[in-house]
Amino acid sequence: MPEVAVTDAEVREVLGVPPDRAEFEPFPHDPRNGVTAGVWRVTGCGRTAVLKVLTRTKETGVAWAASNDPRHGSFWRREAYVHRSGLARVWEGHGIRAPRLLECVERPDGDVALWLEDVPGTPATAWSPDRHVEHVHRLGRAQGAVGAGEDHPWLSERFLRDHTAGDDTTGADHPDHDEAWRHPLVRRHFPPGLRADLARLHHDREWFLSVMESLPRALSHLDHRPANVVSGGPGTSVLLDWACTGDGALGEDLGTYLTDSVLGHSLPADELPGLAKAAYDAYLHGLRASGWRGDEHLVRLGLCASAVKYVGLTALPPARADDEPVADGEAVVHGGAVVHGWPVADGGPMAYGGSVAHSGPMVHDGPVAQGAPGALPVGLRYRERGLTLAFLAEWAAEARLLAPGLGFPPAPSGR
Repeated sequence: MPEVAVTDAEVREVLGVPPDRAEFEPFPHDPRNGVTAGVWRVTGCGRTAVLKVLTRTKETGVAWAASNDPRHGSFWRREAYVHRSGLARVWEGHGIRAPRLLECVERPDGDVALWLEDVPGTPATAWSPDRHVEHVHRLGRAQGAVGAGEDHPWLSERFLRDHTAGDDTTGADHPDHDEAWRHPLVRRHFPPGLRADLARLHHDREWFLSVMESLPRALSHLDHRPANVVSGGPGTSVLLDWACTGDGALGEDLGTYLTDSVLGHSLPADELPGLAKAAYDAYLHGLRASGWRGDEHLVRLGLCASAVKYVGLTALPPARADDEPVADGEAVVHGGAVVHGWPVADGGPMAYGGSVAHSGPMVHDGPVAQGAPGALPVGLRYRERGLTLAFLAEWAAEARLLAPGLGFPPAPSGR
């Protein structure tokens, strides 16, 4: 049984069996997430479902705390509203759907239990680059057709601003702190010149946020990464974890998807430039196919300026390199299989630093612990991180060049 209470009525309604005859398999999720009390696959009488319990009472750090503000990025009830309202089905006609809502239960303790379809598809963390490109084409088609969509009082606004609010780093956590950049892991694996590029991104953060908030709008998932996507049959993707859904810029979800494909170790960082080019072209093609007739330069700016979402990474990884639990050069532990250059467990992808993956359906709420079984060696993780941050710095540089020509003021640090 899970750590949180489950009523007989819930299990009987969804699976047709009493709780003592149901099996509860916990799914990995980030314990720092203040909105999620837990996630389980529940099996009984040959049927399965996913139980996700939303809460506002979990003790966690301020940056991860649940919010009672319906417009805040961490509003704790949002995912329930997205499913119950039918908004999670808004992109179905364009090849992207959500798991079916089986039951939504308001519990006496104030928590909300979401019982969702257990989707049997292949997680996107195990997809080939071509399948990622097909998915973002569907995303472009969906966002072009739906646009900003109908507003609801519980959709997030200014999500990027909320997401990066805890990144006012000082002292050893500042991206330009000497001690951080003298660490052997950083010196060995971060490209030359990256320190100045990341400090500049940190310096220009407010400018990037203002640009992103002024670009053409689209209903956005805002946690749209491979760890939250599962195949749903020919021409269909299933998108999980709608807790952040709300107002975003065209290109913003695409930026998250591409960046997290590498930060989550779905693909090696060496493949990011090629994937980014193919995916951007596919996303634009999807937009055009939907009938969208806007300025594609604004979409490009949204993609490139979305680099600001990762401004916190410019500080924390170098400063906390000593916390890494795995010795440099340690062998990777896995079941022997390899998907696109990364090891996977028998029956499905392993959980790596920023992603949660497993055989069969996926539920994701954030990173699992570094050094978990199947984790990449620390040196390789830092190499991948360094290459990804360097790529984001290139996006940021392109955004600074594009923006003035599109009517935006120059960045504080110049072009």
